[in-house]
Amino acid sequence: QVQLVQSGGGLVQAGGALRLSCAASGGTFRRNTMGWFRQAPGKEREFVAAITWSGVDTVIANSLKGRFTISRENGQNTMYLQMNNLTPEDTAVYYCAARSTSDGLADSPILYDSWGQGTQVTVSS
Repeated sequence: QVQLVQSGGGLVQAGGALRLSCAASGGTFRRNTMGWFRQAPGKEREFVAAITWSGVDTVIANSLKGRFTISRENGQNTMYLQMNNLTPEDTAVYYCAARSTSDGLADSPILYDSWGQGTQVTVSS
């Protein structure tokens, strides 16, 4: 399995931007479909974005299109989530995740096998 370590996040004012990073070790990062999820207090884990192993194909949750971007650098075993024009509704714990295969994009957390430790993103109004 791939081990995932997240960085980034923190407190930002509404309208600001943050970039989350997810560094992978072990496994075969270059072959894994990866994704980002988030979970706000009292809510279920929500799909944010996913990216195939090549980085060519991506999907962003409809409600986040135009503000969030997912990318990866296989040479550095790292995936990123760029979040722009943040609103208080984006406040949540964000998780990166990896599938154990190079299968296609997926928006269900049950299809992911490895998870990062989570990082808090708080957007103040």
